[in-house]
Amino acid sequence: MAEQESSPAAISKTGFLAMAARNHRNFMPYSIGVDLGGTNLRIAAVDERGTLLEKVTLGTETKRGREFVISEMTTAIRSVIAKYKDKGDLIGIGIGVPGFIDMDTGTVLDSPNLPGWADYPVHQDIEHRLGAKVVLENDANAAAMGEKWLGAGRDVNELVMFTLGTGVGGGIILGGRVWHGMKGMAGELGHSMVVPDGHPCGCGSHGCLEQYASATAIVRMAKEAVAKGMSDPMARASRNDVEFSSKVVYQLAIQGDKAAQEIFATVGRCLGIAVGNFVNALNFPMYVIGGGVVSAWDAFSPAMFAELPIRSFIYRVTMPEAVKPGDKRTIVTRSLLGSDAGLFGAARLPMLAANDKTADVPTGSRS
Repeated sequence: MAEQESSPAAISKTGFLAMAARNHRNFMPYSIGVDLGGTNLRIAAVDERGTLLEKVTLGTETKRGREFVISEMTTAIRSVIAKYKDKGDLIGIGIGVPGFIDMDTGTVLDSPNLPGWADYPVHQDIEHRLGAKVVLENDANAAAMGEKWLGAGRDVNELVMFTLGTGVGGGIILGGRVWHGMKGMAGELGHSMVVPDGHPCGCGSHGCLEQYASATAIVRMAKEAVAKGMSDPMARASRNDVEFSSKVVYQLAIQGDKAAQEIFATVGRCLGIAVGNFVNALNFPMYVIGGGVVSAWDAFSPAMFAELPIRSFIYRVTMPEAVKPGDKRTIVTRSLLGSDAGLFGAARLPMLAANDKTADVPTGSRS
């Protein structure tokens, strides 16, 4: 009996009953993903299989200050944790934040969508408030991870993702993980130059992709077309609609307005140039286009696919039409997860961090 008790394989009756009770309650490790935007704050509980357990959406009242936003977020997270405390083990919390992040310190260096957050040590503060493991990530990187895990890129280990929204962001997945570069700032794809000496960009350069393929750029180009008298329907829409948006321009395009169609052709051409540059540089198997503007895929993608083989020899010889069935190919496709890509990606980050930590433990030290 003594030899059995000292055996590593022996399980006490108490331990066995605890394990049985645990299994009976269907414990499933889960993590919480947070997508913190300038307009909305979204929080989700996701298990290790990628099943969405819970989703909460709140307004991001940035005008009320950083402390208010953080308090609202942590309160909502605590509520989700309390709901699942008897149903699963919390692995950690992943937070996607717009802007530049110093990955070494967990500090938001700058975030145009979150005024007052510059040089804020968000990782340390939130981890202290919640008493749980927190992983901080750029929101576009989180979206790229979401597509890698559960979306268009689930069968590849390398991909580039462009997020077309108010601005243009991006993320690079290398070896199944986010590639951060030296300081955590890699993947600013919106600031790749597509028009030499083109429209000035807020970053200080000219001709950035963001100035031609974002929702903001679409509205600007529409207003420029109206000023030149190129479209009466667009002029009427801009006068009558106080929230004149890229969606309105898209509706005009599918209704046959030539000026609106040319705007989306410009979006596609510039995106084709940018994607082609990254195909040439990286030769990855997949390039994913996401963000709100992707809802206009049918309006801009024809011009993008026409531009790609012109701009990239590598794409020309590896595009699906050019290779035999079963051969390696370059896929350029739209996001499958839509607006939830960043939410799922943020939830995935603590799982990967936990796996990395386990892998670092010597075999003999594991329980």
